[in-house]
Amino acid sequence: MTRVGRWIRRFLEKPGSVDLAPFQRIAAEAAGREAEAGRRDELRPAVVDPAWVGTADFCAVMREAARRALGQRPYDVQLAGMLALLEGHVAQMATGEGKTLVGAMAAAGYALRGARVHVVSVNDYLARRDAEWMGPLYETLGLTAGWVAETSTPEERRKAYACDVTYAAVSELGFDVLRDRLCTDPAELVVPAPEVALVDEADSVLVDEARVPLVLAGAADAGTALPEMAALVRRLSRGYHYTIDEEGRAVFLTPKGIDTVEKALGVDIYEHPGVVTQVNLALHAHTLLTRDVDYIVRDGKVELVNTSRGRVAALQRWPDGLQAAVEAKEHLQASETGEILDSITVQGLVHRYPRVCGMTGTAVAVGEQLREFYDLSVVVVPPNRPCVRVDEPDRIFATAEDKEGALLDEIETRHATGQPILVGTLDVAESERLAEALAARGLSATVLNAKNDAEEAQIIARAGRRWALTVSTQMAGRGTDIRLGAGGPGEEEPGDEEEVASLGGLYVIGTGRHDSSRLDDQLRGRAGRQGDPGGSVFFVSGQDPLLTVYAPDQSLPPADADGAVRKPEAHALVAHAQRVAEGVNLEIHRNTWRYTRLLERQRAEVLEQRDRVLRGDTGARALESACPERYRELCETAGEEVVERAARQIVLYHLDQCWTEHLGFLSDLREGIHLRALGRLNPLDEFNREAVPAYRAMLDEVERRSRETFEKADVTRDLADQGLKRPTATWTYLVQDNPFGSEWDRVFNRVAGALRGRKR
Repeated sequence: MTRVGRWIRRFLEKPGSVDLAPFQRIAAEAAGREAEAGRRDELRPAVVDPAWVGTADFCAVMREAARRALGQRPYDVQLAGMLALLEGHVAQMATGEGKTLVGAMAAAGYALRGARVHVVSVNDYLARRDAEWMGPLYETLGLTAGWVAETSTPEERRKAYACDVTYAAVSELGFDVLRDRLCTDPAELVVPAPEVALVDEADSVLVDEARVPLVLAGAADAGTALPEMAALVRRLSRGYHYTIDEEGRAVFLTPKGIDTVEKALGVDIYEHPGVVTQVNLALHAHTLLTRDVDYIVRDGKVELVNTSRGRVAALQRWPDGLQAAVEAKEHLQASETGEILDSITVQGLVHRYPRVCGMTGTAVAVGEQLREFYDLSVVVVPPNRPCVRVDEPDRIFATAEDKEGALLDEIETRHATGQPILVGTLDVAESERLAEALAARGLSATVLNAKNDAEEAQIIARAGRRWALTVSTQMAGRGTDIRLGAGGPGEEEPGDEEEVASLGGLYVIGTGRHDSSRLDDQLRGRAGRQGDPGGSVFFVSGQDPLLTVYAPDQSLPPADADGAVRKPEAHALVAHAQRVAEGVNLEIHRNTWRYTRLLERQRAEVLEQRDRVLRGDTGARALESACPERYRELCETAGEEVVERAARQIVLYHLDQCWTEHLGFLSDLREGIHLRALGRLNPLDEFNREAVPAYRAMLDEVERRSRETFEKADVTRDLADQGLKRPTATWTYLVQDNPFGSEWDRVFNRVAGALRGRKR
């Protein structure tokens, strides 16, 4: 399709507007071929025609394979979802509709076409669970499936990636790609060439976490944040020594605060940039990052909380200085830091795949972003049974106190009937605070949050039982399936499902609106699975962060005597604030991608060049051309094979080293590029204008250093002893986007704050 044709298609289409009818027709035709498929001894044809995959006969075979292997007969809507994935779309399917089986059947279809499939999950647990659960299905079709986890050894990873279908958390997949970047022997490579990525929880991976950088680091150093800085900022008072901006994203010292800090440290802090950085990082950690909201402390370590999922963000950390400042704040030993050898965003990782598809319960809301950033369209697959859940209008209150009182009353009233209740909170601290308030009323709630995530399966298994009262963060919003009347293993009570259904099914209560409507929808979706009865409602107050941050200049209409605000304008204001929040996050995503798009192109070129050097004699030929006399001399004394191996190591070392330096340069460039706006210049244009020649200069530097080393090196000795030593240890982690913007943004805020203070 031409570029103009694609533009016209995008203009005419709407998110979720891909026609489902063709997929439904094929799925319906499969019923007539089911009996024939059931008579086959071997379901997989001896020779698979790629065109067969996606036909009605193929659907009948997949249905029979699922019946034999798993004891499940896929519904027509599941077959339609599978066909949508095989066409390269994102399928939106409601909770409880069997997305895991849909993804497995689609992965098998791609594998039968001869493609290598990576099923991308959000965490290790789901990757292993789904690979083992769906393993018999693949085996029935003559396919192999494996999974990769954080604890997998390099050999276990190679074996998993050698399978037809590989399940892996997005972070592990990215880390393996980064680690392959340091290999100097083709036999050490782990990840094969990317072909198909099938993304589970596609909106979470492709949108919420798209700009999260995965990092490979080496050459460890001790943390730089000083405990005395943390002790110093604890003595400062808000409003007197420092102020926080309206959005809660920046903090700056007042003139009095500057004087106090300078006296305490005995220096003029603006003459010591390093001291300025440490003071402000300590202040940010102290005032803007809250324990049990942004992070928890467990086993002597700071663990970040993923706000979109309510879970511990495994292996995730803030940029080194801020991470160390939080550790100093909590009186913990600073974790290791070091030089970033390479990094890649989740979005850049996914863009490596020629074919991408995915599935989730909430895709339409981000349909434009999926199309803009990945050229993906959304297919809305209807549920097998109509959803009868009753979603009540928000209950809005003037103050947080009024809201909490009404919330506790509602929970108490509902619980008295025996109806199971799931209360979704916005953070860990709120979940624990609410559980204490319920206990004061004599109600015992089971709490599920990032602190006890190991108990998640058992807690969720019982959440649909009569009298169940569960308080959870967003952990209960994704990847969970709450069955009415069910309990833990061996605890099922016959007839309990009908009894719970007669009480109205699971009732979901949200203690506040999230920044994203998708997270609200995910929480609602815990109730009403597969046509079950259920209900949901959200409690909101005018003091909730959503309204104070994203609609600070607007107020709710007057409240009634009970503190409730019942005028329609209140609902409009809440919806407006949520749209503003979603718009802010979308613009951050767009801006991040504008800056990283060029970097990803440069990375692709570097990796292509590196692969040619690694797998062939490109390095040797380049050095032979640059240093013909030296090359002949070394071949005569050491042999051509030794020289070629040394040339490969030399070029790879300098290519990796120069790329690391280039990344550092681009990071520094982006930190200060916003200053160009003061000269009426476009920061993005200026960034690209400097990044492109810097990249060319980097390639020239690789050639220069390689030639210089080759002229001096003794190729018969270990090159590591001659200045080509690689890091003795490397480690991987994810960096959460710095919540305070660039360093220059922070400087401007501090200066502006100081000037405002002095004008008073």
